[in-house]
Amino acid sequence: MSRPRTLVAYYSRSGHTRDVARELAAALDADAEEIAEPSGRDGVVGYVRSALEAIWGASAQIDPPRRDPGLYDLVVVGTPVWYAAVSTPVRTYLWVERERLPKVAFFLTHGGFGSERVFGQMAALAGKHPAAELALRVRDIEAGSHRDAVAAFARSLRPAAERAGAAGGRRSRRPGRRARP
Repeated sequence: MSRPRTLVAYYSRSGHTRDVARELAAALDADAEEIAEPSGRDGVVGYVRSALEAIWGASAQIDPPRRDPGLYDLVVVGTPVWYAAVSTPVRTYLWVERERLPKVAFFLTHGGFGSERVFGQMAALAGKHPAAELALRVRDIEAGSHRDAVAAFARSLRPAAERAGAAGGRRSRRPGRRARP
């Protein structure tokens, strides 16, 4: 049996979610995919735009992913929390890729509140219950005290990826088509 393939897909405005995604990808020996947008969210204007889109539950234009999530056994999706909501780029990614997502897990970075609501939004957008979830406070990431939680999360995901791989979790699906049960 080949080793299960895992993808860590994430969006990061400030760099905190990106740092965690890279640590997680290294711990899982996974590929990483940054969810990118054609326009930036820098400065005050980017912050205000992000806040308003989160409050309104808006979607965003994102660049097409370089990696097909349907070719993986497990896709771990990471987002910052914006005003107790999933970030707009991740909202769009989960909605657009939902038909191609295999087993999923979620992680988020936040300033102090909103994690349970965001995990619920992510599951609804993906149309799947996650194998595991990890919420990390920004202050813990900045202090470096999050590493044990990331390592434990990675350990918890290995069996899920192996089960998905053994069950034939890797399959390429064209967008807009439902997977057969």
